[in-house]
Amino acid sequence: MQDVYVSANGLKIHAVDWGGTGPVLLLAHGLTANAHAFDGLMAAGLKQYARVIAVDLRGRGESEAPDQGYTMAETAKDIIALMDVLQLEQVVMGGHSYGAFLSWYLAAHYPTRISKVIALDAAMRMHPNTLQMLGPALGRLGKVFGSFDAYLQLVKTAPYLHIWEEAMTSYYKADVHTAADGSVATIPNAQHMTEAATKVLAEPWADMLPQVVQPVLMVNAPGIYTMEAPLLPEANARETAALLPNVQFEIVEGNHQTMLYGEGARQIVAAIASFI
Repeated sequence: MQDVYVSANGLKIHAVDWGGTGPVLLLAHGLTANAHAFDGLMAAGLKQYARVIAVDLRGRGESEAPDQGYTMAETAKDIIALMDVLQLEQVVMGGHSYGAFLSWYLAAHYPTRISKVIALDAAMRMHPNTLQMLGPALGRLGKVFGSFDAYLQLVKTAPYLHIWEEAMTSYYKADVHTAADGSVATIPNAQHMTEAATKVLAEPWADMLPQVVQPVLMVNAPGIYTMEAPLLPEANARETAALLPNVQFEIVEGNHQTMLYGEGARQIVAAIASFI
């Protein structure tokens, strides 16, 4: 594993290059997440099948956080600029949640740069109570905790975390800045994340998705998230899959978050291995 820092689209962008063999798989995380969201997939053996690079999107992880520009168009420019710096002419583009939408956007708007798409638990219509269901995850933004252990103790009370793996610790470690006194503060800015969420919802996905002609692997995890429901019901996921000209649809264990770890991660890796 190697940390990579580049200047791309006028920003400092951080990525984690895991190495590996096979095609380059560039991964983009969820709305408020970071590059280490995919550590569970790496623990499940993903780099046996691809050279994996996971990026911190603007305003997350170790990437720069400008005051504005949290649109699909600007974030996509970040990715293309990162690819140019790393001399990656074409990649398999994958993402979880928000990152899946970004992957579709890139495939539609930069078709020669994206060979295939992997979309983990994203669809035009998520659960109708998505904003309320995301409350526990969004509630951490802007908060300061006395220590990383105190932060982790709070995280572990989240209703959607019915399993815990060591790979989750590295993900949450990358979610915070640590001060000299040992206190930690979450990195994503609530205003920036609100802009990102608003902008992604405003995109004309019903018109755009049929333009994604590359092969797409869609993975859905319909396990209970919060409020006794999945964040992405299977029917909603299949509705989006029907708009894609060339799609492979898979169901895996877990919910929107835990799918990236444990048995869900192993099933995702197996699906990716056969897809790429």
